[in-house]
Formats: sequence, structure tokens, C-alpha cells
Amino acid sequence: CQCAKLLQYPDKAEEVIKVIADKLKDVEFDTVVGPAMGGIIVAYELGRQLHKPAIFTERKDGEMCLRRGFEVKKGEKVIISEDETKKVLEDLGAEVVGICCLVDRSVNLDIDLPLYSATKIDIEIFKPEECPLCKKGIDLVKPGSREIKTK
Repeated sequence: CQCAKLLQYPDKAEEVIKVIADKLKDVEFDTVVGPAMGGIIVAYELGRQLHKPAIFTERKDGEMCLRRGFEVKKGEKVIISEDETKKVLEDLGAEVVGICCLVDRSVNLDIDLPLYSATKIDIEIFKPEECPLCKKGIDLVKPGSREIKTK
């Protein structure tokens, strides 16, 4: 799933994110927080639709943090648009009350928060030695900026 392909069309992104906004309309929270780069647009559009502030975390020396004067207050309730923002916000005293995403593609994940998505799809996951695409010589393409350590 390459959600950036959808997000290049603001009218389509608005429509899809409205599905998430509708699910969150009765959830009590103060702010939407997304990570740079991938979560900024989702957080912004969700905040716009729900009339909530939308801020973002970004990496500094490899660690997620709030910069640019963004802050969260102790006890502030936040919805995050990707789980990598959770720790930094909790360390600052915020209460993360849910995760939102365009596509719930979680498989065998133990997520301790409510997940609000526009859609859910089941993706079959393979070990590299069992992957049909790997066997055909098709290389893995990782489009995002986060480094993933592989063995």
C-alpha cells in the first residue's frame, strides 16, 4: 500500500480521511499528531475536518521529537497517525487515545490502542525464503524514509 499515491490528490484524500473523521467524531481528544513525512498530510486533513490542531514529529539524530515550537501539555489527549510518534508524546506527558491510518494492514500485531482506519485489508506476509516475488527475483522496494533493519 503506497498511501502517498492517494494523498497526491487532495479531493480524494479528503474523501477517504472523512471515513476516519466520522469514526472519531465521538472520541474525546485535543490534537492530531503525525510523523514527518508520511503522517503530516493525514494529520493535517484529519485536524481540518474535525476542527482540531494538527502537529507533527520529526527525526533529529535518528530519534522522533517535537520541534518547530510544537508542544503537548501534560494530560493532553492525542490521536496519532502512526505508532512511531507514541513514545515521544507519552514521554512529554500526553495521553495517546488512538491511532488513525488510511489502511489497516496489521497482521498479528498487538496494538494496545483503538485503531481508526478508512479500510482494512489482509496482506499475506512471507519470510524472504518463501516469498513468491523474491523467488522471481523482484527486489523489495521500500518507498518511505524510515530505515528498516533487515537480517
